[in-house]
Amino acid sequence: MQLLKQKNKWSPFRTIILGFLAVILLGSFLLMLPVSTQEGKVTPFLEALFTSTSAVCVTGLVVHDTATYWSSFGQFIIILLIQIGGLGVVTVAGAIAILSGRRIGLMQRSTMQEAIAAPNVGGIVRLTRFILKTVFAFELAGAVLLFPVFFKEFGLVQGIWYAVFHSISAFCNAGFDLMGIKAPYSSLTYYAGHPVVPVVIALLIVFGGIGFLTWEDITTNRLKIRRYRMQSKVILTVTGLLILIPAVYFFFFEFADAPLGERLLLSFFQSVTPRTAGFNTADLTAMSETGQSVMTILMLIGGSPGSTAGGMKTTTLAVLLASSLAVFRRRGDPHFFNRRVSADTVSQASTILMMYLVLFLTGGLVISRMEGLPIHVCLFETASAIGTVGLSLGVTPNLGAVSHIILIGLMFFGRVGGLTLIYAALSNIQGTSARLPQERITVG
Repeated sequence: MQLLKQKNKWSPFRTIILGFLAVILLGSFLLMLPVSTQEGKVTPFLEALFTSTSAVCVTGLVVHDTATYWSSFGQFIIILLIQIGGLGVVTVAGAIAILSGRRIGLMQRSTMQEAIAAPNVGGIVRLTRFILKTVFAFELAGAVLLFPVFFKEFGLVQGIWYAVFHSISAFCNAGFDLMGIKAPYSSLTYYAGHPVVPVVIALLIVFGGIGFLTWEDITTNRLKIRRYRMQSKVILTVTGLLILIPAVYFFFFEFADAPLGERLLLSFFQSVTPRTAGFNTADLTAMSETGQSVMTILMLIGGSPGSTAGGMKTTTLAVLLASSLAVFRRRGDPHFFNRRVSADTVSQASTILMMYLVLFLTGGLVISRMEGLPIHVCLFETASAIGTVGLSLGVTPNLGAVSHIILIGLMFFGRVGGLTLIYAALSNIQGTSARLPQERITVG
C-alpha cells in the first residue's frame, strides 16, 4: 500500500527532469572516453558535462571547438544528444515504445503531454507520430539542400556528414557546428554572403522554433488561418515581428558597410539565430553594445512552446504585452483574436519572466565579479545559457569552473523550464481552498 502511495505521488514533471539528467550524465561519460577526442585523451568530467548539457539542452555553448577537439565518435555522440534534446527525452522514450508496439499507459501519456505542451492527453500517440515525421522530414530536406555546398567543399562522405550534422543542429535550435576546421569557433562566418547556407540554416531554425502544435495546425488547415488555434496565430504573429523588427535595426545600424546582398543576409540571420540557435554569420564582438543588447533580449525571449527552442517563449511575451495593454485600456482581461486569456495564464507568464530575469541577472553579476569581465559580456553569456541559445562573445572556454557550473545550471533550467522544476518540487504539497483576507496594495 505504501509503495502504491509513493507511485501515485510521482509526477510527470519529475520524470521529465530525471530523464534529462540521466541522458546528460550518460552523454558526459561517453564524451569522457579517449575515443571521443581527436588526441585520444580523457576529457575532464566538468568539460564533458558542460558539452553534454549544452547538447541535450540544445544550447550550443562550448568549451572546446567541436570540429577540432572531438573525434568522429565524439561528434556523433554530440549530434545524438542534440537530437534527443530537441525532440525531448520523454518524446524519444514514447516514440521507442510506440515503434516497438508497447501499450502506452495513462501515466506515460500524461508525461508525454507535459513534455510536448499538448493541450490534452487525448490523441497524444498520434501527435507523437506527427512530431517524429515532421522532425525527420525537415531535417532530411535541410540536409539535401546543404549537401551540394558541402560536397563541393569536403567531398562525398564528409559532405554528407556535414549536411546531416548542421541540419539536425539547426532544426533542433542547437547551434553546434563543424566549421572549426576553417578557424576555431568561427561558426558560419565564412558563409555570411552565401546564397544557400545561411538561408537554409535560418529557415530550419524558424521551422524548429515555432512548435509542433503550430505545424499540426498548418498541416491540417493549410491557408485557412481562421481555423488555427489562438496559440498558433499568436506564435506566427510574434515570430514574424521578432524577425522583422531586429532585422530592420541590424540592416540600418550594424551592417551598413556590407554589400547589399550580404547585408540583407546578415541582418536576417542575426535576427533569427538568437531565438535560440547559436549559429552566427557575423563577428558578434564587432557589433555595438546596442546590437549585442538587442540580441540579449531576443535570447531571453526564445522560441515557442512545444518546439525545439528554449527561452521564455514567444507566447509568454505576448501574454505579458496583452495584459499590460488590458491595464492601459482598463479592460478586465487580456485577449487575442477575440479569445480571452485566463488570469492563471497571466500569472504563469509573470512568474516565468521573474524567474528568468532573476537567474539571468544573478548569474551575470556573479560571473562578472568572479572573472573580472565587463557586465554586458557576462549578461550576454547568461542570456545565451538560460535561453539555450549558444551565442557567445568568445569568453566561454576561458571561464573558471564555478562559472561553467553556473552556466550548466542555467542551460538545464532553460531547457527543462522553470515551471516544470517548481511543479516537480511542489507536487506532493496539497493545495487548500482556504483564502486569506484581501487588502488593496498600490503598485506603479
